[in-house]
Amino acid sequence: MAKKKKPEKRPSIRQLEKLDREILALINQRAELAVRRGQPDVLPPAEDAEVLKRVIDKNEGPLRDDSVRAVFRELLSGGRGIGHRTRVAYLGPTHTFSHLAAIERFGQTAELVPVGTIASVFEEVERGHSEYGLVPIENSTDGRVTDALDCLARSSVKICGEVPLRIRHCLLGVGTRGEIKRVLSKAQPLSQCRNWLGKHLPDAQLSEVASTADAAQKAARDPQTAAIASQQAGANYSLSILARNIEDNPDNVTRFAVIGMESGSRTGNDKTALVFELDHQPGALADSMGIFKRHKLNLTWIESFPLPGQRGRYLFFVEFQGHAGDLRAKRAIASLEKKATRLTVLGSYAHAEAIG
Repeated sequence: MAKKKKPEKRPSIRQLEKLDREILALINQRAELAVRRGQPDVLPPAEDAEVLKRVIDKNEGPLRDDSVRAVFRELLSGGRGIGHRTRVAYLGPTHTFSHLAAIERFGQTAELVPVGTIASVFEEVERGHSEYGLVPIENSTDGRVTDALDCLARSSVKICGEVPLRIRHCLLGVGTRGEIKRVLSKAQPLSQCRNWLGKHLPDAQLSEVASTADAAQKAARDPQTAAIASQQAGANYSLSILARNIEDNPDNVTRFAVIGMESGSRTGNDKTALVFELDHQPGALADSMGIFKRHKLNLTWIESFPLPGQRGRYLFFVEFQGHAGDLRAKRAIASLEKKATRLTVLGSYAHAEAIG
């Protein structure tokens, strides 16, 4: 007859405290090594991504991968903040998706500064009030963010990083779904959830507000009002999640650009963005696109942007794989400059995978 297995002894508080002391000593030891190794750039995306990937690949639980990622993200951010706290401007208010993207990229050790408009983010960086800024530039459902492209075309700042963030929309409220008569959010979330809303809340009035955080704040005051916002916004305003993942496109990603006064350093897995204007004549755009083909540069994004008040004149935004310092890229840019009436390299930055 098999012996009964003895129940495992419940861990003591002393055991947990001992582990806590060991963890504390190890994270401080890691921070000291990082400082001694030197941090040439406060924004090394490729290195951070590699560290996070390596630890998540080795995670055997019971902690979820996203929990492990959050712990190590703050560990990297905290180490980089020794002796200097990075200031980052983003499109506020707090608890919006822009705020979440800023946390994902810089961690909460950084000084994250919410501002009221995309143009204000650029101004913060241009005037030296913030070292970096973070702005949305495109969404996989709604396309380009016009205000951001307009500012990029006129500003002296550079794109030095990207944060592709998976956008998971929640229906939030203090009442029940059956009570909902109004749904509030920014125009973009309402658009990204329009099919779900039409099917599940066909009689609800849809209203635009300044931000998803503003929608959540208003929904907290009225059981007949719901908000479309992030799970984090719901937790901050003590709202119940009435429905999760209500975005129509399950691969709903908003790409945020990290902006600074200098372009990103070469990593070997980079992208470069340009903006240029061409003479308004037949074949001009086709000829310019042929330059990228001849130099074997793969295009990852193309946008045309009409110049306000100047009918028939367009700016073209192009992103390709490679760093502006690469030989092929240099030759392509030089060839394009000969055809363009205006050309600006907006920056080079490490490719990043979607988060979330």
